[in-house]
Amino acid sequence: MALRIRLQRQGRIHHPCYGIVVAESCYRRDGRYVEKIGTYEPQAQGNSSELSLNLDRATYWLGVGAKATHTVSQLIRRAKNTEK
Repeated sequence: MALRIRLQRQGRIHHPCYGIVVAESCYRRDGRYVEKIGTYEPQAQGNSSELSLNLDRATYWLGVGAKATHTVSQLIRRAKNTEK
């Protein structure tokens, strides 16, 4: 089956928090997943980090054939730029 790297909605109403997960494309958005590789908090305030992503695992899954969604590919690109 096809693997996708995508966002999984977490958090509460009006305060979203997303997990970056590797899941099969037939699974539901908030359903089960193969591996969780990071988190994204678009409304992060103060000292909390907006994006935390394990780039090694993301690179591995992309190399194996998983496809990232458009939003996740932008987040991966942002994480690579901040790492340098």
